[in-house]
Amino acid sequence: MVKTGQMPHAPGGLLFVALGLVLVAAGFVWRGRVLRPLSVKRAQAAETRDRSRNLLRSADMAIAEARRRAAQGETAIVTVGNVTKVAFQHYGDFFVEHEEAAAALRQRFEAADCRVDCMTDAFN
Repeated sequence: MVKTGQMPHAPGGLLFVALGLVLVAAGFVWRGRVLRPLSVKRAQAAETRDRSRNLLRSADMAIAEARRRAAQGETAIVTVGNVTKVAFQHYGDFFVEHEEAAAALRQRFEAADCRVDCMTDAFN
């Protein structure tokens, strides 16, 4: 005969609840502290990659803006100053050296096949 109203205690469920409580307690104690410090070398490499990617994006945006501003059949003029201005506007307080911006503009200028309809001062 089966008695109703009573549930047998499952050891697996009790173990699952206990494990959950231990994990919650451990999370409360550590509060998200980093277990190992961030490597300075990795942080610098990531910053260099982000800076390079942002410069290339800024060059692309400057080229696109110059093409939009140019009238039909007119040559678009993209300057290194345009790249630094776009980098500052889109990426905040972002100091860019003239040579860095010129190198990014040269790279994107050739990748976008701008020799046909654009002019730049990046090659000077």
